[in-house]
Order: sequence, then C-alpha cells, then structure tokens
Amino acid sequence: MSSHADRLAALRRQLAEQQLDGFVVPLTDEHMSEYVGSYAQRLAWLTGFEGSAGSAVVLPEEAAIFTDGRYTLQVRSQVDGNHWSFQSVPETSIAGWLKDHAPEGARIGYDPWLHRRDWVKQATDALAARGATLVPVKDNPIDRVWSDRPEASKAKLVVQPERLAGRSGAAKRQEIADWLTAQHADAAVLAALDSIAWTFNVRGTDVSHTPVALAYALVHADGTADLFVAGEKVTPELTKHLGNGVRLHERAAFESALKELAGKTVAVDPERSVAAIFEALESAGAKIVSLRDPTILPRAIKNDAELTGHRTAQARDAVAMTRFLKWVEEEAPKGELDELTASDRLEAFRREYPELKDLSFDSISGAGPNGAIVHYKSSEKTNRKLEPGSLYLIDSGGQYEDGTTDITRTVAVGSPTNEMRDRFTRVLQGHIAIATAVFPKGTRGGQLDSFARRPLWEAGLDYAHGTGHGVGSFLSVHEGPQRISPPGGAFAGADEPLQPGMILSNEPGYYKTGEYGIRIENLVLVVEKQIDGAEKDMLGFETLTFSPIERRLIVREMLLPAELAWLNAYHAEVLSKIGPQLEGEERAWLEAACAPL
Repeated sequence: MSSHADRLAALRRQLAEQQLDGFVVPLTDEHMSEYVGSYAQRLAWLTGFEGSAGSAVVLPEEAAIFTDGRYTLQVRSQVDGNHWSFQSVPETSIAGWLKDHAPEGARIGYDPWLHRRDWVKQATDALAARGATLVPVKDNPIDRVWSDRPEASKAKLVVQPERLAGRSGAAKRQEIADWLTAQHADAAVLAALDSIAWTFNVRGTDVSHTPVALAYALVHADGTADLFVAGEKVTPELTKHLGNGVRLHERAAFESALKELAGKTVAVDPERSVAAIFEALESAGAKIVSLRDPTILPRAIKNDAELTGHRTAQARDAVAMTRFLKWVEEEAPKGELDELTASDRLEAFRREYPELKDLSFDSISGAGPNGAIVHYKSSEKTNRKLEPGSLYLIDSGGQYEDGTTDITRTVAVGSPTNEMRDRFTRVLQGHIAIATAVFPKGTRGGQLDSFARRPLWEAGLDYAHGTGHGVGSFLSVHEGPQRISPPGGAFAGADEPLQPGMILSNEPGYYKTGEYGIRIENLVLVVEKQIDGAEKDMLGFETLTFSPIERRLIVREMLLPAELAWLNAYHAEVLSKIGPQLEGEERAWLEAACAPL
C-alpha cells in the first residue's frame, strides 16, 4: 500500500471483518521493549510516526495518535493531521480518550501480547462507562493487512564472555533462585529482552541498536532455567555456554509452557510482562505473585568488570567524538555540511574501532530548528545544512562489546546570538549542578531533577524531558529502574533510590521551537562520597564521559566560581585522558578546546 491513508482505510475494512469497532496500536513488542524489531513496527507502518514511544487508536470515523512532550513537533511533521488527531500524554490517556470517543456499545480490539495487564483494566473500566467492551484478539488486524511485514530476525545468539559480564550465568540464576525461595515462589517469568540477555550472558542483533535476542525465560527455584528461543538462532557454542542447567525450547512453545505451571507459584513483573502472560498462567491455575523482575536491580548496579569495560568504551568513544567535533568546526563554515553527512562521519569515526558492534540509537543530528525536536531523526526529506549563525545538536552513542555510550554536544556554527549563549550557559549550569550533587543514601532521582532546571526556571524556561536515564552494560541505552526526572510525571523511575554502581545520563536542555535546540549530556556513575563530619552515608556522581564542551557558547560571567572551577577541571581531565590518544593537529585542537576558560 503506497500511502498511510490507504493503510488506515485497509485497517478499518479489516476491523469490520473481525466485527470490531476500533483497535489500539501501541509501539512495542511482546516483551514491552522500548525499541522493537522491524516486524513489530506497526505504529510506524500505519501512521508514519518514527519516534520510539507512542500509541494510536483507530475508530470507524476518527483516529488519534498519542505521544509525550518529546515528540510534539516530530509527530506533527510525520503524521497526516487530516486523518489523525494529535493527543498529548500524560494529559490525555488512551483509556480517557476512548471513554469520550468510542461509540456506545462498541467492541474495541487489542492484542493481549502488546499491552500490560493494568492498561487492559483501565481501558476496560473506561469503556464500560459507555457500554462498550475491550476485546482481546488472537490475530492482530494490522498483521492481516500488512502484506510485506518483515519476518522476525533469525540472527544467531552470541555469548557475552564472563570477563566482560563479571559474573557467570549460573551465578546469576542462583541469585534469582535464592530470591524465589525467599519469596516462597517456584519460578520467575523473564520477558524483558535485556533481562534475558543479562541473566544468561548472551547478546543478539534482533533489535536495532540494542544487542538482545527475541526470547522468553523461566527461572526456577532450583537454579535451573527454561530458555525459549527459535531453534535456528541456537549455535553449538551457545548450547555449551548455557550448560546443563538451561533447557532450550522453541520460542513459540512459551505460551504452552506457561499453561503447564498449574499449582505453581510464579513471579511475574506487571511492568515488563504483557497481559497474555498473566492470562495464560491464570487459565492454568497457577498462583501469580506480581513482583519486579529480579534482574532489574542487580543489572542496574554495575560490577567491577562492567565498570572497567564501560570506562574502556568511553575512552574509545571520546576519541571518536573529539575527532568529529574538530571536523565539524572545520567543515561547517564552508556551508555545505548537512545533518546526514555529519552523523555519517561520526559513525565512521566510531567504526574505526573493531569493538563497536552498533550505534546505541539512531543519532539525533539536528541543525537549526531541527535541533529543537527533542527526539529528531534526520531523513532525506528533513535534512538541513549547518548554516552560519545557527546551532547544531548531535546526540549519539555506540554499542561497544564492553560498554554502551551516550553523549550530546551542541556546537555553534559561526557566531551565536547572545540569547543562544545565555540559554546554553544556563543548561551548562544545570548540568554542573547534577555533576557536583552530593546527597544522602536513599535519595531518589526525582529529588535531584530540579537541580538541573533551576537556572532555566530562573529565566522562565524549562524542557519537556527527563534529566537522566539509566544506561546498560552493552545492553539498552535506556535502562531502568533509576531516572533523574520530575517525580510523579510521565517518566517511570523517578522514585527509585540511587545506589552506588548505577550509571545515568546527565542531560538538561533547552529548545526554542522553530529556531534551535541545546543539550549537554554526559554519563555519570553513582559513587560513595566521604565527607568529614558527615552524619549520614552520602553519595554523589563521577563523570564518565570525556569530550570538550563548546566554549564559544559559554557566558563566563554567568558562571559562579565553583561552576567555572568544575568546567576547567573537567576540561583538564578530558585533555589528560584523551590527549595521549591523539597526535598532531587533532591533539592541538583538543588542547585549545580544553584550555582554561
């Protein structure tokens, strides 16, 4: 089908065939993943929206697409407003919208393998108020009309060596088994792909930019496990690596295996497991205990091997980024450099390292007004040149075999305006406030978020995204449970206590619609802080990312003495860590970029 309007019409015809008056289309897969394989990109196929978070509802006479503040501009540029209304989350929920818009007595379909159980309850209750019902469908109607839908990946699983993982898979399974015993449970369902990759020390290429493989797992209280993965993805090396304690099954056998757990007490994470898993266990007569996936916290708290690998990955990435920033500074004034060429060049610098396996996400390469689109993705249609007097924002990262990186830098092309310099300096002050924060053990990320916003708030400004997200160890670039974000908002994790070993991003920003965007992002590690006379155990951050911050955009007079001291010390550390890896003109450029301000 050539147009998205044609696809919407075809879906409506299919819904009529299946005796449905509507259908809900989330942007996720059977594992509640943030980033999904091409086979599960149903929302993009239907609407044209290419962001990483969103949902849609299709009714006979109207359709709506739901996104949060990160995608306000992007969704309107990619989705036809003649066919779709734009709804902002969390101000408007799908359940609330259905309560107001679903026809009375309607049958609204949903795929139980693509929604959480709590969402199903909310939507069911909301529809009941209109005499309408939520109907689970076995055959997803989009799959019925998506004629050229890609197949799920058939790529082989890859073993993550223990020297990089830091612990054996058997040790991790035993830790889960001990947890199950303490919970008086017989088994735990692992449905999140990064949880499975971490537990079994395996990686894959089934999802772009996230090194995971499509699989499910059951871990038992005796330390054994059942791993459900397509047989074509299994190698002799994998079988040997997993050992006798792991039984292999076809991924398609997972649902039937759940139905064999009759009489068992099974731990299931309601945030990371779809409604269909709960339904299968309930129908089998299993006793379900809703508990957080037992791998989440151990995975977030990096061990020594993971931290060593991360620092090594950062050292490589910093060289690539430094070489790129020098190249941009030289090429942009010529007037021919554009977003796609720039991001391709940065990727080329990274790919000079054989340890790089992929990018950690699609680079956000935004020139001028495109930089104001928080999760912008450049295309041939939107590609802009880096014009004199503008700002260029580049948010990017690499998936190295020993660590995941994520960095954002904002570059001045030519002479910036005084307003740009003021806004950039305020963002820098917020970044420094997080980098230098000291806080008692037990502090939540939500309690720190306002530190980054205060300099902007003082000028009546703000930004519509969280300040920091967790980062995996050669896993997802967005990893929970920790976050630095407004408490009680749309970003889960703000209430998670920060603990030593957790890695987060530090990325305040400012975005002026139609003109420019600013973001400064480093990764930081939660560490213990020794303070003379302290009456509590205190924590703080160690900065892990090393790359120059744009000097031409800093208003020195706005910085407090402590802020200026941090900036100069940071640049001195960048030079000491990265300088020895560079020679000639690149070394000279870095020395100038890191000179004291």
